[in-house]
Amino acid sequence: MELLIADTFTDSLARLTNAEQKLAKTTAFDLHVNLASPGLQLERIDGAKDKNFWSIRAGLDLRIVIHRSGTSTLLCYVGHHDDAYDWAGRRKVVTHPATGAAQLVEIRETVQEIPVPKYVEVPTPAPPKKKLLAHVPESELLGYGVPPEWLADVREVADDDSLLALAQHLPGEAGEALLTLAYGGKPEVQTAPTGTAPFAHPDAQRRFRLMPNLEALQQALAAPWEKWTVFLHPAQRQMVERDYKGPARVSGSAGTGKTIVALHRAVHLARTNPDARVLLTTFSAPLANALRGKMVRLIGEEPRLGERIDVTTLEAVARRMFTALVGPAKIASADTMRTFLKSAGEDAPSHGFTLTFLTSEWADVIDSQQLGSWAMYREAKRPGRKSRLSEKQRAALWKVIEGVRTRLGASEQITLSELFNRLAEVVRERNVRPFEFIVVDEAQDLSMSQLRLLAALGGGTPNSLFFAGDIGQRIFQPPFSWKSIGIDVRGRSRTLTVNYRTSHQIRSQADRLLARELSDTDGNIEPRDKTVSLFDGPAPTFLIAKAHAEEEAAVSDWIKARISAGLRPTEIGVFVRSSEQLGRAKAALTTTGVPFDVLDERMDTKPERIALGTMHLAKGLEFPAVVVMACDDEVIPSQARIDAIADEGDLEEVYDTERHLLYVACTRARDRLLVTATTPASEFIKDMR
Repeated sequence: MELLIADTFTDSLARLTNAEQKLAKTTAFDLHVNLASPGLQLERIDGAKDKNFWSIRAGLDLRIVIHRSGTSTLLCYVGHHDDAYDWAGRRKVVTHPATGAAQLVEIRETVQEIPVPKYVEVPTPAPPKKKLLAHVPESELLGYGVPPEWLADVREVADDDSLLALAQHLPGEAGEALLTLAYGGKPEVQTAPTGTAPFAHPDAQRRFRLMPNLEALQQALAAPWEKWTVFLHPAQRQMVERDYKGPARVSGSAGTGKTIVALHRAVHLARTNPDARVLLTTFSAPLANALRGKMVRLIGEEPRLGERIDVTTLEAVARRMFTALVGPAKIASADTMRTFLKSAGEDAPSHGFTLTFLTSEWADVIDSQQLGSWAMYREAKRPGRKSRLSEKQRAALWKVIEGVRTRLGASEQITLSELFNRLAEVVRERNVRPFEFIVVDEAQDLSMSQLRLLAALGGGTPNSLFFAGDIGQRIFQPPFSWKSIGIDVRGRSRTLTVNYRTSHQIRSQADRLLARELSDTDGNIEPRDKTVSLFDGPAPTFLIAKAHAEEEAAVSDWIKARISAGLRPTEIGVFVRSSEQLGRAKAALTTTGVPFDVLDERMDTKPERIALGTMHLAKGLEFPAVVVMACDDEVIPSQARIDAIADEGDLEEVYDTERHLLYVACTRARDRLLVTATTPASEFIKDMR
């Protein structure tokens, strides 16, 4: 007898108290040890239309619902007696007649109100609304996994709200396919070889997982709210397990599971290559810390696997390798470089450029491309720069750069870009391969020099490089061509379109900050308008106050209302544009009486505290409720950044990255979002509304 677990079981388990969860887990472990144990007090659920539903007593009033058929036992649900029996009475486990996948289907007749359009009679008949899916043949709908008894309701849907409500009653693959169709996309049908068992079908594996041993069950129940540790969407699983002949990339908007794919990809490569070392990396310490915590949850009872997966920043890897292969490196700070540029500019006063322009040209053109000679700079392209420079201007500017290089040499310092580039050359020359496989998260914010090092470390071998990222969340680096550096992902790039984290209402309004379609400099296109969220929620709330005190009081009241509704402090995040606005947020949080922690690069908070941080630290986080405060005019987009613009082309880049930053902050919210400002408010709020 095999034991399986459904995602509905982990969902219901997460809603119990800690004491009830412990009882439920103990009973589930007992069930795994001996499915026929009389101590389980197995009892058929009377009144259930599916006669294979049984209950197991987990406590005085706590019941586990299981489904027994053939040689399989499925953990379906856990809750208090009446709740558990009511749940079982409204569902059945079937094999879909068209797809062959096992499904947990809500029985059509048990739904008290079917979410279909209702029309009010008026004296002059209004033209009937066009039905969204009436044109789709029934055979096609069945192929997407729509249960036969729900076909009529599907064909009657006439608006997005009705469709979203109806999708909640359908199996996941069916609801997702219908939403994709409604938004103009083409759903991907998952097929399986003839004879595939219903629970082994790709569509079934996103909801049901076989528990081969007690360790697997313990991992599945250790953190039931982290469903991604157990259940993967078929599209995600394909990217995780596929073999690639060259560099590959997964993209998609916030909440589509790119990081989850990266984590599972790293684990898959380690499992299938027992002697290989895997690097899971990203560009910043906060993100690496978050990845490390997720990796611990994912590998669960396989600590030996973690010994071969190095989770750290790319900078940490580069510094370590540079010391071992070249020698100790003294890295010049940003402040040091600005001092060198200022003094070198003063030594060549006739160049005619501002310090702001010199700093920008150094960072974005010369240092990033490692232009080491006048000949290289004279011929170099200046991507993203609209101010054209004559050869005479470049020559004058190069005299300043020579002065900077002299100062760097005299102080025996190098830049991080130089460290990455010199290391890339050493890696190629010596054929150094400390990692057989490298998986990169948040790849959109890699610098040119970081990408060059990755290209060298990958060595062009199959499966060696895998990237996860989103152009719409690029906030640190200007765009540049990956192909020119030797990493071409064309033909091996895929965009995820299903949002699991953010409600339809929050996602759709946050998406207004970005274009309907984004593309990188190599022509890879990421459509944004085909993304669908699988669940409903309240619309985001926008508040534009007349004064700081009014804003702070409103935020305080909103947070207290969330706490009163049952949210824990750790389920609430508050974000502001920069450290300059932290004081406003602290004032609002202090009046709530709820403890809070200010996030730093360790990205850890004490138990039962609200997380407060800047938008840059929001990456990689998610909360049921989020407040984005202080979105004033001149705060976002940052007036300081606009004032510091050195090139006309930088203005567009500033606006793009500032929009991306607000998008990142807003899409950390799962169910509820509050965006506040004091008048005059940011123009971005008007765009969202």
